[in-house]
Amino acid sequence: MTAEIICVGTELLLGDIVNTNAQFLSRELAELGITVLHQQVVGDNPARLRAIVEEAKQRSDLLVFSGGLGPTADDLTKETVAEVFGDPLHFDETEWDKIVAFFARTGRTPSENNRKQAMVPARGHKLPNDHGTAPGAWFEDGPHAAALLPGVPREMKAMWTEQVRPLLQKRQNCTIHSMTLRVLGGESSIAAKAAPLFESENPTAAIYCKTGESEIRVTARAATEAGAEALCAEHVARFRAVLGDNAYDVDVPGLAYTVVRLLKERGLHVTTAESCTGGLVAEKLTDVPGASEVFGFGFVTYAETAKSRLLGVDPALIERCNVVSGPVAVAMARGALAASGADLAIGITGLAGPGGALPGKPVGTVYLAGADARTGQARLVRLAIGGYQERSVIRARAALYALDMIRRMTLGLAPDGGVVLDPGQDVPEL
Repeated sequence: MTAEIICVGTELLLGDIVNTNAQFLSRELAELGITVLHQQVVGDNPARLRAIVEEAKQRSDLLVFSGGLGPTADDLTKETVAEVFGDPLHFDETEWDKIVAFFARTGRTPSENNRKQAMVPARGHKLPNDHGTAPGAWFEDGPHAAALLPGVPREMKAMWTEQVRPLLQKRQNCTIHSMTLRVLGGESSIAAKAAPLFESENPTAAIYCKTGESEIRVTARAATEAGAEALCAEHVARFRAVLGDNAYDVDVPGLAYTVVRLLKERGLHVTTAESCTGGLVAEKLTDVPGASEVFGFGFVTYAETAKSRLLGVDPALIERCNVVSGPVAVAMARGALAASGADLAIGITGLAGPGGALPGKPVGTVYLAGADARTGQARLVRLAIGGYQERSVIRARAALYALDMIRRMTLGLAPDGGVVLDPGQDVPEL
């Protein structure tokens, strides 16, 4: 099945509202194994809207609309789609009673123009809206169908889940299951390593690029939920075999959730010593419910004096090697470990920019160190996150790599680049 998403509203074209509905609908359709061929945004203009609906109907099996179901004269989505699908609208007394009751609950009385919201398809059917005043609509004309949803994201998402998704699952005549594999690294490198796996037709696999990592959404169709889930799991396992340690988890919101889970499972505590990231790693950890079981506190030592006073970093070391250096990062991690009594620690120092470049150390140079109380070892990685990256991106990527270092130390995995240092070993300047 092919689909097209059409979002209606002049406010979208003017940039007054961010079109999050299209993103949500695209992902939901992909999860159902429905291919989205086009996305369009059109203003509140009946002629242009009609032209778009006619064109979309010719080339796609399913049209999904958001917006244009309100009571004002320029809310014409339902009327326009009804004309193109040849399905007249009629007044639904039940819907009108719901609208009147909805207004009454807030001490208001509906206007006469609200009556147009109670108009529903004669041959198709309404899509009840228990979250607002505007019911949606479902139209069919031969092999073509259209689902009309409100533009308010809260209402749209609820109606999609309650009304439209079950309809589409029934039309697909199968069960759809999806799993999302999260992988550290860029889209191009991942696609190059796992190219044949993206060519599969069932399960399908799609990649989505994030800051410093990517998501691979695997979707399978089968006669039963168990069968579809098994197909997904097998395909995810193939990806993990190819991508190795960088494929870190399935169906989690982010790396911090994986890190907290692993620390809990092993009964470990971690602390952080951050300079250029300014507490971002600690923030990501404490965003995870239950993080207090594995993270007690961290250090934000932005100034050189703070690194010395709170972490015990020797001022002479800073003077000799520069504050942005491998030896200082290692000293920060070891100092945090000693001061906190934790099992693991990370230290981060770097140049987040936009200014401050040093000879041989451009903006985006970050030193990331880990210290492990269990082995006495330290790890050191020099990151090059520069180029045209913004300060916020450099900091976000550095925090992500720091979380990955915690993950790797927790699991006993080799660092992704860099070196492992035994107790008493000199720290190299990478």
